[in-house]
Amino acid sequence: MSARMHLSPAHHAHPRSPGDQGFALAAELLALLGDRTRLTLLYALTEEEADVTTLTRVCGAARPAVSQHLARLRQAGLVTTRKEGRRVVYSLTDEHLRRLVEEALSVADHRTA
Repeated sequence: MSARMHLSPAHHAHPRSPGDQGFALAAELLALLGDRTRLTLLYALTEEEADVTTLTRVCGAARPAVSQHLARLRQAGLVTTRKEGRRVVYSLTDEHLRRLVEEALSVADHRTA
């Protein structure tokens, strides 16, 4: 096998086209990630689960704004919640989202370097 075949763009291609619905859902996801506060919240949740007070401190936004952003992320299925006494603790729904957030920030880091 030649090196050229091994590096072929087709080798890394997605096995099938996502279709209209797939593109629409991906665009919605990327739009949610396109907000700096939401991206900061998601990044904080890649490290560990957290409550609203902790997340407010991390992102520096007002508590009502953080709560609204978290509600949008929860509604979109990107974060989940669980009760811990009176506290609501947030976490990412899956590893795919964790990798997406980390990759987006890695691309940004490469572009600023």
